[in-house]
Amino acid sequence: MTLQTMNSASYPLNLCHLKKSTLIINRLYILFHCIAILILIFFRISSILSIFHSKNQPLIPHLLIFISELTLSFIWFLNQAFYWPPVTRTVFPERLPEDDQLPPIDVFICTADPRAEPPLGVMNTVISAMALNYPVEKLSVYLSDDGGCPVTLEAMREALKFAKLWVPFCKKYGVKTISPEAYFTSEEDVDEVMVDSHEFGADEHRIKEEYKLFAQKVTMMSESQSCIPNKDHSAVVEVMVDESIHDQRKMPLLVYVSREKRPSHPHHFKAGALNALVRVSSLISNSPYILGLDCDMYCNNKNSAREAMCFHLDPNLSSSLAFVQFPQTFHNISKHDIYESQLRCTFKTLWLGMDGIKGPCLSGTGYYLKREALYELPLIQEGINLKEVKQCFGSSNEFIRLLYKKCNAKVLDCEKDLFDESLQETKHLASCEYENDTKWGNEVGFRYFSVTEDFYTSIHIHCKHWISVNHIPSRPAFLGSCTTNLNDVLIQGTRWSAGLMEVALSRFSPLIYGPSRMPILQSFCYAWLAFLPTAFISLWILATIPFLSLLSHITIYPKVTNPFFLVFLYVFVLSNLQHMREIHSTGASLQTWKYEQRVWMIKGITSHLYGSAHAIMEILGVKEANFLPTNKVVNEDEVKLHQMGIYNFQTSSIFLVPLCSLVTLNLLAFIVGIIQIVFRREYVDAMFIQIFLTFYIALMGYPVLEGMMLRKDKGRIATNVSCYSLIFSVFILSFGKLLVAY
Repeated sequence: MTLQTMNSASYPLNLCHLKKSTLIINRLYILFHCIAILILIFFRISSILSIFHSKNQPLIPHLLIFISELTLSFIWFLNQAFYWPPVTRTVFPERLPEDDQLPPIDVFICTADPRAEPPLGVMNTVISAMALNYPVEKLSVYLSDDGGCPVTLEAMREALKFAKLWVPFCKKYGVKTISPEAYFTSEEDVDEVMVDSHEFGADEHRIKEEYKLFAQKVTMMSESQSCIPNKDHSAVVEVMVDESIHDQRKMPLLVYVSREKRPSHPHHFKAGALNALVRVSSLISNSPYILGLDCDMYCNNKNSAREAMCFHLDPNLSSSLAFVQFPQTFHNISKHDIYESQLRCTFKTLWLGMDGIKGPCLSGTGYYLKREALYELPLIQEGINLKEVKQCFGSSNEFIRLLYKKCNAKVLDCEKDLFDESLQETKHLASCEYENDTKWGNEVGFRYFSVTEDFYTSIHIHCKHWISVNHIPSRPAFLGSCTTNLNDVLIQGTRWSAGLMEVALSRFSPLIYGPSRMPILQSFCYAWLAFLPTAFISLWILATIPFLSLLSHITIYPKVTNPFFLVFLYVFVLSNLQHMREIHSTGASLQTWKYEQRVWMIKGITSHLYGSAHAIMEILGVKEANFLPTNKVVNEDEVKLHQMGIYNFQTSSIFLVPLCSLVTLNLLAFIVGIIQIVFRREYVDAMFIQIFLTFYIALMGYPVLEGMMLRKDKGRIATNVSCYSLIFSVFILSFGKLLVAY
């Protein structure tokens, strides 16, 4: 089934395809699974009431298991909103208007710490953005250096010099891989005619030599002692000008921005950096559309801007479309993807479902956003008191004047003195006091309340009746570097969980704030994302109570001969078959099921727990929010283990101790259960589900057991962690035995 969105009656700029067969399968699964869950709830209530009256078994294990099942059912119910109306989209960029009619675009790239985000990689992202297949006079690239590092500024000056050669080379020969690092380290698929061309070969050789020199310079800078972040500095705004170019608009505009940072002022992490870019860019280029990129997410599809414009320029969508979201893809994913770094389910399944409602969630990078969607439009109407507008947007008269123009693009004249009044005003806009007593971060711009600023901002955008679009091009639009070790995965997961729970427990919780402002299914989608960390409740209960009850000979599940056993079996088997079908539909191997199940369990036991605790403490005022950028520095040993599909357990004991303890205890309980079955055959009838659960947990935790007992490499689990795990296991057994006795 295909729905057309038309530029004219004959030439649509894009098509929307409803995945009808998937929709039918999903809805049938939802129906039957709901029935099964209702039966299980009936079974649990009946069992608990029976035990309460007869007092023939301890009640607490049954109550805890019921809480676990209710929590999982709640999360599952919210999750089904993603599977209700899945759609895909096709674009026709060749039908766009002529180049002189295309709207300008500002590219925002954020970096925070040159030690974790190597400047050479950042500059490759900058250069790739400059080489997009888009009119150069309508492209402006901004780099936000939140580290305030002089090395980054100097590297950017060098990047402009190299870009003078690289951008014309890409446009002349139609180069597809527009990141120089990626181009020179992979086989570029240029036309065979070009490969055989003597002129192309000579130009490519010259560019390659220039890139080697450029890379060498930037690498030497990054290895110097001055390559450290500065958290106490004035605002720096520099429009990059090369005096050898007479007409500056033969190249995209390149601007370096480092907002003022003082230890005594809150800086609001990435959201604060983005808002500074929004204000500064409004005085320099003021493009109506913004491409947001992480510093490691280089442009891989040179036509991504044109493909995004197929939606933004569609008259049926344009007035209400806030952003076009491209999926995050990664160039260093191993064939195993043991850490689920590619976020397959999110970008290939969940966002397709949201796209069928009012559009996907803003995903932090790889989006083309309408600038107007960040502003509170009623406050920019004629007749509004200027004092009220300044209370909202700040004291800059020039910025407010441009707001009234509703993002009509202009470009700062690069031939003027760089220290003129306009550029001085940009430094004022990037000062840390500019936002004081304004609505920046609350009602204007990217929102500050949560460290997951993309998720929180996205909720507010959709609640203002904007829509978004998900687009998956045949060639990935952007490629980044994924996490390649368990430590980064769990730290990143903890940060995300904390940010999501902050929203879930606030007055902006999607279940409270959303239903009156957006479609109910959209609210459920956001609610699932917000409440996902609560899965730690279920996972901790399921990882402890069944094995503790097994060791205490307490039956908490129906016997094999009980008809309710078939319902439990049905729920487990069908949910996993649905997961496998969904994996197969995205083109992934069935091994992905094992890796995704394992990572879900690991994150649930660790990241979701610590993230939720962090969010609660922050709400109570006990702890302040913090943000650590994911490490992008390449470690050869880590990469080797990642490519081999071997887990790297070089992480904090706060993550490893609970994992090691729970996996070991479940293995122990499974062995005890098997011994009981050998001597008492009837034992299997009463305890089958509990024995199976301990086996399943031990099986999924096999890499943990291997890391503790069998491995000798650097990525193994340290002996002292195993000792701590033993102590923690004794505590769980001692306390747990008392708990399940009541």
